[in-house]
Amino acid sequence: MAGVGCVEGRASDMPSASTLRVLIVDDQMSMRGIARYCLQEIGIKNVVEAKSGNEALVAMNSNKFDLIISDWNMDGMDGLTLLKTIRSNPLTKRMPFIMATGQRDTELVKTAIQAGVNNYMVKPFNAATMKQKIEAVLGKLGS
Repeated sequence: MAGVGCVEGRASDMPSASTLRVLIVDDQMSMRGIARYCLQEIGIKNVVEAKSGNEALVAMNSNKFDLIISDWNMDGMDGLTLLKTIRSNPLTKRMPFIMATGQRDTELVKTAIQAGVNNYMVKPFNAATMKQKIEAVLGKLGS
């Protein structure tokens, strides 16, 4: 994926927001809608939604994504288990992954970091926060 780890920020090195494919994973339809809206506000239109970790894995079998934004607490497979599953697969182990959680527990954050999360954000979030978190993982977004 071009632009990952971009230091200089040249326009040609920047990942294009308009071409990024993002998978949103959250069991609450309202939160998936908010995340989709925030992504659209920063120019990311190519978004697929999954309502569980299991559904996310199915989506990953038939689609290529540049980023996963997942809720932590979900019925069935939670976000941490999804992250660990993705990190244990050689084909997806480097997939950029941002965890969203409503909890401000630093122990949970440490657990996610140990499992290989690239970044996290606390709910509720807005488009500016989401852009900041995505750019911290992928580099500055181009148009």
